[in-house]
Amino acid sequence: MRMLCDCTGTTDRGRVRESNEDHFLVADLIKSVSVRETSLPVGDYMRQFAGLPGKLLVVADGMGGHAGGRRASSLAIETLAKYVLNTMHWFFRLQENREDDLVEELKAALVQCQAVVGAAAATEAGRERMGTTLTLAYIIWPRAYIIHAGDSRCYLYRGGRLKRVTRDHTMAQKLVDEGVWTAEEAAESRWNHVLWSCINSKPDALNPDVHRFHLEANDSLLLCTDGLTRHVSDEAIAAELARVPQATAADAVGRLVAAANEGGGGDNITVVVGHFPPDVSADSATVEVRARAD
Repeated sequence: MRMLCDCTGTTDRGRVRESNEDHFLVADLIKSVSVRETSLPVGDYMRQFAGLPGKLLVVADGMGGHAGGRRASSLAIETLAKYVLNTMHWFFRLQENREDDLVEELKAALVQCQAVVGAAAATEAGRERMGTTLTLAYIIWPRAYIIHAGDSRCYLYRGGRLKRVTRDHTMAQKLVDEGVWTAEEAAESRWNHVLWSCINSKPDALNPDVHRFHLEANDSLLLCTDGLTRHVSDEAIAAELARVPQATAADAVGRLVAAANEGGGGDNITVVVGHFPPDVSADSATVEVRARAD
């Protein structure tokens, strides 16, 4: 199966911060076989692609000072990408009755990110407090798996309605969930920026959430850091995603970043959008043949 997806992302410093501590990743997970020599008549080079089995979308919002935050978010995404590459067999052998195995591998990927960031914090001078949020979406059509730690977010836009998939891992949101505060009280509290789950140097700080669901044609996924949601309402986000089928994911990303900057741009802004059109999947196997140049 080949997955067709209009996916793109960008990150912006915003209008207030001196540097950008956010990072993002949009990746295709591709199975391929490359034959360098063969006795077959096609020559000595053949490369066969088995479609696009998966997509990986990631956003990370670094914390701990200009250099520390940027270092933490970059380390987390680099480590995640390497982990997925080295455990690719799990991601391609996914079966309905083996979903728990995949979820455990995704959790283990975040634990590895925690270990790498923690080691850097312990050995790199001035970066003891560095950490990062991490929100990722692994998509193997039609299934989506969201792994989340921190207060970056994942949204699903479907049929004219926007649904927030993730919950913010802030102390303020925890008090809202427990019925102690209202959402309005939480928004005005200093605890709104204190995380109880994230990737940092403390081994017990990471407690990721896992969400899994089936995607449908014309769905859109949005991953973003709080530099977007601090200034752009859910209603405005939904209005921009509603335009994607007529425009592109890149258009939506650009307009959302511009809206956040127009609203004040008080933080770094990172946005990743993936749209799945009606022809989201099709049978596909591509063979590329290059004859030897005499």
